[in-house]
Amino acid sequence: MSEQDGSAAVRDEVAAARRIVVKVGSSSLTTAAGGLDADRVDALVDVLAKFADGPGAPGAPGGPGGAEGKEIVLVSSGAIAAGLAPLGLERRPRDLARQQAAASVGQGLLVARYTASFARYGRRVGQVLLTTDDTSRRAHYRNATRTLDQLLAMGAVPIVNENDTVATDEIRFGDNDRLAALVAHLVRADLLVLLSDVDGLYDGDPRTPGTSRIAEVTGPKDLDGVSIGSAGRSGVGTGGMVTKVEAARIAAAAGVPVVLTSASRAGDALLGRPTGTFFHRTGRRSADRLLWLAHASAPRGALTLDDGAVRAVVERRTSLLPAGIAAVEGEFTAGDPVELRDTEGRAVARGLVNFDAKEIPRLIGRSTRELARELGPAYEREVVHRDDLVVLHT
Repeated sequence: MSEQDGSAAVRDEVAAARRIVVKVGSSSLTTAAGGLDADRVDALVDVLAKFADGPGAPGAPGGPGGAEGKEIVLVSSGAIAAGLAPLGLERRPRDLARQQAAASVGQGLLVARYTASFARYGRRVGQVLLTTDDTSRRAHYRNATRTLDQLLAMGAVPIVNENDTVATDEIRFGDNDRLAALVAHLVRADLLVLLSDVDGLYDGDPRTPGTSRIAEVTGPKDLDGVSIGSAGRSGVGTGGMVTKVEAARIAAAAGVPVVLTSASRAGDALLGRPTGTFFHRTGRRSADRLLWLAHASAPRGALTLDDGAVRAVVERRTSLLPAGIAAVEGEFTAGDPVELRDTEGRAVARGLVNFDAKEIPRLIGRSTRELARELGPAYEREVVHRDDLVVLHT
């Protein structure tokens, strides 16, 4: 395929996307001193409102203005940055308590600004705040999916952000780029658009003469030798080019193509025009939540497996039984994510455990039948069920 044919295929795939997740960072929405920049928010909404005409929307096909007929989910940073100035903070605080306080003030300001801006187009917005617990646990995952689907069905634009006001270090996504990749998987998106203050991925520091933009990435090998970390990070955000490329990899591996470009070129990106960097999908779309377990959960402890259990879990993809456990460490309760390690300490899998940490020592190395006879029928089950387990390394 020629370069021209390849570009045409990319444009067609982007233009055909029906459900799109758009992520925008703090630096694209706020002033350098902190606080929302209303003009920047309005400029972004001007673009998104043109495309956000899914079912139930005022401008949906069959109604006035519904030319594009797409569904937009917006993952927006900016809550902490928006709360800095009102609280008299000159820069983003490093301690979690003041970050949460700034997020508490700023999240309301952020959603109010989006509400007012989308209202200019007769559009409603719905706030959705997530933590990793909301997305790695089965019931919470279903609830998040149902809420987002219903908002889209009713014509609202979901505004998604991490729930910074309550999230602790152990249950944080860490950056909204990764959150956006996982939301794209959650809502079964056709496309993820990552908006930055840089117009794409470069083969070096974009401020250095002689560097050039990478138009397409078909797989990890295309990034060999590329200095991804050179773009740095803004003063009010938490991410940089590293987090965006990692988010693109996560989404592409889950079957969602990605466009990485600047916020000023959002319209071109959504139209499929040649802009930014296009990451081709590298894997298949998955219908389960295991992507969240692999990329969004923070293990609360670890189970060491004997060699037979490692082979069973990794190669045969079976559940983890008590007989295959050699050791346990950490403090966790039933339902928490734990790391599964081989005898050399390497993490080979991650899963949601069915027992508290204090219960497991008396289960180690024993069969479920033996445990049921001694402790009762509740112990005749897996320590980690295969439906709640994701293999990290083969």
